[in-house]
Amino acid sequence: MALIKKIEEDLILALKSGESDVVDVLRLVKTAFKNKEIEKRGKGEASELIDEDVLVILNREVKKRKEAIELFKKGNREDLVKKETLEIAILERYLPESLSREKIEHIVTDVIKSGTYEAKDFGLVMREVMKELRGKADGGVVMEIIKRELK
Repeated sequence: MALIKKIEEDLILALKSGESDVVDVLRLVKTAFKNKEIEKRGKGEASELIDEDVLVILNREVKKRKEAIELFKKGNREDLVKKETLEIAILERYLPESLSREKIEHIVTDVIKSGTYEAKDFGLVMREVMKELRGKADGGVVMEIIKRELK
């Protein structure tokens, strides 16, 4: 919950200082938070978001922008690439520092060694690893490492 409060405080500061880029991004994030609360309420869960929910949402927003950057580069829209890059920088202020590739590899190796996993058990390994790494590592990198280790 502390992360949501920090984002709300930063939104107020950005409004007061006239930082329109920051205001736009934080308003979009707050909307995503509200949508998640509504989704949780619809499932009969407590609607209050915890920091893990917030991190998942922030990571999803960063991922959307990275995908958009790739498309904008293909379309030669450098102005939009710059805008999306700025938005990623704003969002990353609230994310914990990503784990190094070596640390991710170590965690994946530990999970694989803890069970008798084969190549067909990719989904099981991914689920176990992501329980530990959610919000701390890019899922694409984790997927790549698991595929390599299970061969």
